[in-house]
Amino acid sequence: MAPAPPSQKEDEEDLAAFELPFFQRLVVQLWAMVLGLITRLTDAVLLVGRPALVRPYVGLWLSERLRSPYRARRSFEVVLALRATGQRMRELIYGETPLMSALWVFRRAGVGPGSRVVDLGAGRGRVLLAARWLGAEARGVELLAEHVTRMAHWLAPAGITLVQGDAAQAELSDATHVFTNWLALTPETKARLVARLRTCAPGTRVLTVLHPIEAEDFVRLSSHRVLFTWGLERVWIHEYRP
Repeated sequence: MAPAPPSQKEDEEDLAAFELPFFQRLVVQLWAMVLGLITRLTDAVLLVGRPALVRPYVGLWLSERLRSPYRARRSFEVVLALRATGQRMRELIYGETPLMSALWVFRRAGVGPGSRVVDLGAGRGRVLLAARWLGAEARGVELLAEHVTRMAHWLAPAGITLVQGDAAQAELSDATHVFTNWLALTPETKARLVARLRTCAPGTRVLTVLHPIEAEDFVRLSSHRVLFTWGLERVWIHEYRP
């Protein structure tokens, strides 16, 4: 059964929740700029060791700066995508995972040559670049078709696949590792994702940001505090044991 679409009132409430007083907003923006500079510099240092990933990384950054459907929060495509999947506007509002942070948690999750990483909600693709940095196969699923169209051609030369689709319907049977942002998801969306994650092979490692998966068949192996573009946050590593 298809998920119930969110109401316009719910979307408006989600957006209003992110409105801050002027000075508070200014502090947040300055803090975000500092963190963004730090993460870009660390990314640049890491990319020196993988020159084949430099062009895709720069291309993704330029595409995001020039035009991103996520910046036009109320664009027609965003509304259609949310209606189709039953998600709410706040589920599309989150930051980036720096290359350094993705590498840190991937190493602890055992990602390496022979691994197949799937990023559910791939966004700007830095997690996928980290997977390729470690020699793993990388595939991302992203909700907005326009975003995929703009980003996929930059990722393809690095051996990364980015497809448009609902994360709760993604093909996961061949994945060894799945990365997903658990930050702003509603309980309904989490339930749909957990149901989909149960199509993974036993032993698949699942990494979630902020919160762990509350299900007995996803055993928590470890958690790690790493830097994101909004500050330090915890990433949980689980293993699927049906």
